[in-house]
Amino acid sequence: MRHARIAASIAALSTIALPLSACGGGNGSTSNDAFAAHLKDRGPITYVQGKVNDNATHAIIDQWNKLHPDEKVTLKEQTDEADQQHDDLVRNFDAKNPEYDVVSVDLVWTSEFAAKGYLQPLKGDMAIDTDGLLDSAVEGAQYNGVQYAAPQTSDGGMLYYRSDLVKTPPKTWKELFDDCAIARKAHIDCYAGQFNKYEGLTVNASEAINGAGGAIMAEDGKTPTVDSPEAAKGLQVLVDGFKSGDIPKSAITYSEEEGRTAFESGKLLFLRNWPYVYGLAASEASSKVKGKFDVAPLPGLDGVGASTLGGHNAAISAYSDHKATAIDFLKFLESADIQKEYMEKGSLAPIRAEVYKDPALVKKYPYLPTLLTSIENAVPRPRTPFYPAVTKAIQDNAYAALKGDKTAAEAVKDMAAAIKAASGQ
Repeated sequence: MRHARIAASIAALSTIALPLSACGGGNGSTSNDAFAAHLKDRGPITYVQGKVNDNATHAIIDQWNKLHPDEKVTLKEQTDEADQQHDDLVRNFDAKNPEYDVVSVDLVWTSEFAAKGYLQPLKGDMAIDTDGLLDSAVEGAQYNGVQYAAPQTSDGGMLYYRSDLVKTPPKTWKELFDDCAIARKAHIDCYAGQFNKYEGLTVNASEAINGAGGAIMAEDGKTPTVDSPEAAKGLQVLVDGFKSGDIPKSAITYSEEEGRTAFESGKLLFLRNWPYVYGLAASEASSKVKGKFDVAPLPGLDGVGASTLGGHNAAISAYSDHKATAIDFLKFLESADIQKEYMEKGSLAPIRAEVYKDPALVKKYPYLPTLLTSIENAVPRPRTPFYPAVTKAIQDNAYAALKGDKTAAEAVKDMAAAIKAASGQ
């Protein structure tokens, strides 16, 4: 019924995200009169997230509903396309839709949505306990020092390598590309990541830049810092990899799945990818690398590199009618038992450090210590309300450099200029 009340207003809104100055948050500020409403109210709520492709989410919601028959959670699945998920949330926030009580928010959307006043600040009676949570995950749910969401799942990139061919995994880019002689001898490609022009390229380019001592933006979320010799040197590593053929030309079209398929087919020596690949490569009938691979932290220029922090937060809409139930649901999602279930059933990285050290889990999932190292050393993507424009600037210019259309130095200079323009400076 609540949906029927607001359907017309949602349909009338543009599918294009509005600029900050035009949104419900109040001229780009974090104020919103709705923050004070319905703080004590309980009742059924809706939880909104992208298409469920794990075995954990439905089971977790069923557990909550058995424990809370008068405050049941209904799952609303969006599409599996991140851009469409983002725009769906924006439309419903702008329509003040009370049906979107709790929403799953990609880390990089948190600042934008908080700045627009969409997300209920988690302070006072709405505060969450962050003891025992990974610092990087907690910080990834903050904007301007305020907690606007609860860390839900984390993620970190790892270097998958053929342990039957490489005895000691490389810690630096030089060591990795030196090992490409092994790949050539085995008549396979050497290294791939995610280099198609989409968010995955932002992740990979940021890791190359951060791993060389560079940075994309300052902490203020407005000032670009990417036009530096360190950033250019980091991006140059990938440019050189494509030039030499150590990164195959076909990798310019790779997202996560194309790289996973190539590695599982035995056609790659090294692959940068997320933890979900581990279980598939180790178990799928079609995998030719079962028992022949391992994982290590990502390489950097002078030592172990820096992964880009991934993951999702759970946030309460400022327009929810049942915020007391919503905050209890967030605390439920963060509990140790549920985090363990996310890991075991969904292969989703927990946000509690204790789960990574559980002896039974480590025995079953031996990559957990490497994943914890990756997440503890991860660097978040820029926390800025202008993130869509920032990531486009990174993708456009990194892609041009990888294709040889501009130098790495020109690419980071142009990135900085585009980021500066996007943030109104």
